[in-house]
Amino acid sequence: MAYHADHMALSPAQGAAASRRNALFRERPIDIAERWTLAAARALKPSRLGALPGFAKVYFEEWLSPNYALPDPERAFDNPPGLAGLVHGDLTLPTLMSAYSRGLYPLAHVAPLKWWSPPQRSALLFADMHVSKNLGKTMRQNRYTVTFDRDIERVIAACAGRRKGRWHLTWITPQMMHLYAQAYDAGHVHSYEVWNERGELAGGGYGIGYGMGFTSESQFTNESNAARIGMTVLNWHLAKWGYRFNDGKLMGPLWQAMGFHDMPRAAFLTRVAEASRAPGKVGRWQVEDDIDTISRWRRGERPTSPLLVEHAVQDRSMRDQRADA
Repeated sequence: MAYHADHMALSPAQGAAASRRNALFRERPIDIAERWTLAAARALKPSRLGALPGFAKVYFEEWLSPNYALPDPERAFDNPPGLAGLVHGDLTLPTLMSAYSRGLYPLAHVAPLKWWSPPQRSALLFADMHVSKNLGKTMRQNRYTVTFDRDIERVIAACAGRRKGRWHLTWITPQMMHLYAQAYDAGHVHSYEVWNERGELAGGGYGIGYGMGFTSESQFTNESNAARIGMTVLNWHLAKWGYRFNDGKLMGPLWQAMGFHDMPRAAFLTRVAEASRAPGKVGRWQVEDDIDTISRWRRGERPTSPLLVEHAVQDRSMRDQRADA
């Protein structure tokens, strides 16, 4: 018995988008060799040698008895901290979304892809959001424009790109690029873009929403403070729309400066379970408030605070009057 399958033809726009992704989401053989070499050197650093038995144990156990179900995030290893298991087969979008709703995320510089659930999770509760005076002043200079979901392909490619003064070791491989782009098509992944006065992409980042939870995946900056501006606009809207937190995975200087705090795994998983049950904002996002108003966000204030918006409007009115004088 013969079977015949009809293949759906792509529209010209879809074909162009697919071609653009294939052009941006790729590695040359020399890039792959560099990534594997740097990953091996990183794994053999004296400070990381203690994690090798944990990796070996996971590899051996999963080789003997592969477990295709998602691992229990609460049973992650202490060393390497947060290793929960291996990803088997091709990672699909439904599995990815289910993992995030359980507090897991995928990451590996080289195969095999692994599931992680760190003992301490860097998370922002929006009442703790901090906009420094210098950052607020820069935002009010009208040098930058922020958009959402305008150019996910360029943002992901830039996040995976080389950073000045750093070895190029990235976990954002072509496999992960295509997977997050697929999640973007389904309305779950979102990007923010920061454009300078010349219309150039000065910075940006992307993350994934699951219910009313959000995880920031990566960000990049080509100009000082550009990524901070974009992240501030993103956090404002997440808070305004009712999201419970922004998960930054692991603490870093940017997260610390913006008010992220380390949260024990158990407390984080409790928040994830609650947030993932709530209906999220699926689909394309748009920036709803002006950057001037957002720049005046203060710790403990709600983005929808009428007083905050009123003060911003009054300040703009006074500047316009001085300009007309």
